[in-house]
Formats: sequence, C-alpha cells, structure tokens
Amino acid sequence: QVQLVESGGGLVQPGGSLRLSCTASGRTFSSYAMGWFRQAPGKDRDFVATITGNGYTYYADSVKGRFTISRDNAKNTVYLQMNSLKSEDTAVYYCAAERSYTAVARTSMNEYTYWGQGTQVTVSS
Repeated sequence: QVQLVESGGGLVQPGGSLRLSCTASGRTFSSYAMGWFRQAPGKDRDFVATITGNGYTYYADSVKGRFTISRDNAKNTVYLQMNSLKSEDTAVYYCAAERSYTAVARTSMNEYTYWGQGTQVTVSS
C-alpha cells in the first residue's frame, strides 16, 4: 500500500509560478512511475505529466515548456514545477503512483493504482 500526500497548492496570479510536492510512503519509491493529473470544476480529470523511476518524463501538450516534473527518490517525493501559469491551469491537482519497471509513459488514470487527496491551484488576478 502506498500513501500519497500532495502539498504546495494555492492562489497565484497569471504568469506566476508554483511548485507542487507529493510525498509517498514506503521504501521502494524508485520502482514507481509517478504522475500528475488535474481536474477543473465540471470537467474530467486530465493527464498533466509523468516520470518513470529512472527519470524519463512525458507531458501533456497544454503544459509542455511551462511545467517540469522531477523526483527525488531519496526523499520519496515527486515535484511539479509550474511556471507561466494561466487561468486555465486552475484545478485540483492529483498525484498518482503505479509500480513499474518500464520506461512506458503512463498517461491514463486507469494506469495508476494509488492517488493522493489533491491540492487546489487557483490562477487568478
């Protein structure tokens, strides 16, 4: 069982930056693919970014060049650095984890078993 706890959300002005963190329980963090998803009010939960255990990354087109996913296996933590934020980035952001030993980019919700509770990101002036 893996427990995920997100933090770092908040209110930011358009053009600003935020860094989200997701810390996982357990001792085999490096064997998990980690992903970030987001859900705006009234919309489906959408893929944002993913990183494999050895650092391969993949992004949704809507955030490519603005967001960066990274991980620190020693701290059991994955990060999402969000720059040049737009109002359309407003959503609840969820961290997800799935045990994986491949470099396959996991971009669908049904590819992840473990989920965090979410953290709100609001981009508004």
